Amino acid sequence: MEHQVLGWITQYGYLAIFLLLVLGIVGLPVPDETLLCFSGFLVYKGNFSLPLAFAAALAGSLCGITISYTLGRTFGMKLIRRYGRYMRITAEHVEKAHAWFARVGHWGLTFGYFVPGVRHLSAYAAGMSNVEPPQFALFAYTGGCLWVSVFLGLGYFLGDRWQAVEKNIEAYFKAVGIGLLILAAAYFLWRILRARRSRAQGK
Repeated sequence: MEHQVLGWITQYGYLAIFLLLVLGIVGLPVPDETLLCFSGFLVYKGNFSLPLAFAAALAGSLCGITISYTLGRTFGMKLIRRYGRYMRITAEHVEKAHAWFARVGHWGLTFGYFVPGVRHLSAYAAGMSNVEPPQFALFAYTGGCLWVSVFLGLGYFLGDRWQAVEKNIEAYFKAVGIGLLILAAAYFLWRILRARRSRAQGK
C-alpha cells in the first residue's frame, strides 16, 4: 500500500496529496505521515512547490477531519455499526475514543493528530458529543496545521534521509502526542481544583 501511495503522489502530484489525506483521515488505511514526509522530500528535490504542497496537504487534512466530525454529528454510532467494518473501525473503537475525548476535552482534537488511529476517531467522537462547529474548527484545524507543518517539514529538512528516520518517527510522535494530552488533562484538572478551592474559601 505504501509504495502505491508514493507512486500516486509522484504521478498525480498535489491532487493525490489532497485526496489521499482526505481518505486517510476519514479512516481508510493510508500511511498519512509517510505521505507527508515523502511530499516534503519532493519539495526538497525541487519536484513540488512548498506553498502548493502545504496547501494541498492542509486542505486534505481539514476536509477529512471535517467529514469525520460531520458524520459523527449527523449519524452517530449508526454509521459505524453499518459501515465501520469497511474501514476497520468498530463501535468499541469509537466508544473508547468518545470516553478519551470526554477526559481530555477539545485538546484531543489538536494533539490527537499526532496519535496514529486517533485523529479521525476523535473528530467522530467530537461530532457525537455535539461539540459546536466553531470550537471544533478552532482545535481541530489548529492541530491539522501543526501536523502538516511538522511532517512536511521533516521530509524537507531530512532530505535523502527521510525514509530511514520516518520508520521510527511514528512511535516517537505517538509518545509525544500522548504526553501532551496527559499534560493538557493535568492542566485542566489543576484549573478545576483551583476554582473549587477559591469558591470554598469565598464562602
